[in-house]
Amino acid sequence: MKKIAILTSGGDAPGMNAAIRAVVRTAIFHQAEVIGIRRGYDGFIEGDFLPMDANSVSDIIQRGGTVLKTSRSERFKTRDGMLEAKHNANDAGIEGLILIGGDGTFKGAYEFAELSGIHTMGIPGTIDNDLFGTDYTIGYDTALNTVIEAVDKIRDTATSHHRLFFIEVMGRDAGFIALNSGIASGAEDILIPEIPTSIDAIVNRIEAGKNRNKSSFIIIVAEGDIPGGAYEIARQVKEKYSYFETRVTVIGHMQRGGSPTAFDRILASKLGVAATEGLISGRKNEMAGFIKNQIAFTPFSKTRKHLVDINEGLLQMAHMLGS
Repeated sequence: MKKIAILTSGGDAPGMNAAIRAVVRTAIFHQAEVIGIRRGYDGFIEGDFLPMDANSVSDIIQRGGTVLKTSRSERFKTRDGMLEAKHNANDAGIEGLILIGGDGTFKGAYEFAELSGIHTMGIPGTIDNDLFGTDYTIGYDTALNTVIEAVDKIRDTATSHHRLFFIEVMGRDAGFIALNSGIASGAEDILIPEIPTSIDAIVNRIEAGKNRNKSSFIIIVAEGDIPGGAYEIARQVKEKYSYFETRVTVIGHMQRGGSPTAFDRILASKLGVAATEGLISGRKNEMAGFIKNQIAFTPFSKTRKHLVDINEGLLQMAHMLGS
């Protein structure tokens, strides 16, 4: 394989640039040309290509976001959009494609490979850590540490003012960020979409804590827990129990940004090398992941986030430790 392309798609995640750097330099080491595709699948359809060399990825390993930019493309979901991308790839002599993203990215890659015959390879880049086929996704560790730092600062205010804080974190479909940040920050309760939320149970935990002379509470809420998220839960709790001053903080897109942690930089580098060498050696339509400290390849057909189960034992542990 003499020419490969790379793009980032979907939500950005810290460490994507480290993965881009690893792909470009690994391909060059194996004497393959690299084409960068700007703005994800939209850029693929529009032929927004740029040649990449070793210098083009200098000084990016520490940067958040993605130097190639990203998008969520509705046009690529259509046959016409994919055919336009195929035409552009053929004109550019692209033989293989590496994609950094999540579930939607890999679904598009699988369908494009079926249509075009171009070999594809995925690298898991999503802060949600919700893809089957890897223990960790690029960006998750950084996002987790961002949340923990924010919660630690909010707790200072909560304890100073006798307050109950509901802190909403990202996780529309998966509660991994909420669960693990809640454990690490000592949250009194954690609400995730995988487990039904009971307002009465929340109130009972707060009342029990008050009876033990707790003067403040931190409750972590995954944004997808119930319609309305932390604001709606806080409203319902306040209707039943108004002893504490109640505040809501939504950490929001801060979780996507920032310089990646050492863990995410190393993970991205390992996966970038593995995906590139796998593609060059003839592998296709798979995601390069990391399972039990080993590189593992998983077909796109299995990298679906709904296959990843939350560890309920961790939630029970969090309740025990936060009581």
